[in-house]
Amino acid sequence: MLNVTHLNLFCIAAIVLIITPGPDMLYVIARSIGQGKIAGIVSALGICVGILVHTLAAAIGLSALLMTSALAYNIVKYAGAAYLIYLGIRTILSREEQNTFATRQRISLTTTFSQGVLSNVLNPKIALFFIAFLPQFVDTTQGGIALQIAILGLIFDAMTIFCFVSVAYLICTPKLNEY
Repeated sequence: MLNVTHLNLFCIAAIVLIITPGPDMLYVIARSIGQGKIAGIVSALGICVGILVHTLAAAIGLSALLMTSALAYNIVKYAGAAYLIYLGIRTILSREEQNTFATRQRISLTTTFSQGVLSNVLNPKIALFFIAFLPQFVDTTQGGIALQIAILGLIFDAMTIFCFVSVAYLICTPKLNEY
């Protein structure tokens, strides 16, 4: 169903997008540093659930709405920016009020996961990827366009899980010279 050449090109482009620092990568790094490895991994999993939302939207055609409506795109873009600003201000204020140990205990893994989902769903970079870039790798002559988009989205999600969980793990791994 998927063209192997297109799939290889898709994987290369996806890797570049995934490792490019953006709101999701910074969220995983911040949670890993601030709360530890488990929180970093949970935030990565939340982000990957957000990617599944984008995959579903693209597969059923909701992404086309964002592409044709500048207002809908701007709403998603500015809502995402506002949410990231909110998270940043909240982090700064919580550091002034409490020490790191108290902050670690106060933020639940459920909240960390939910914030990861929301961070990704409101990330305009991912929305644009699914709207503009993902369809370039769909072979319309093969049929099953929605299925092809879903498969590409799942491949992207799996690659993202691997990358972000690795980042969370590596951020929290002690250096060998510290022993």
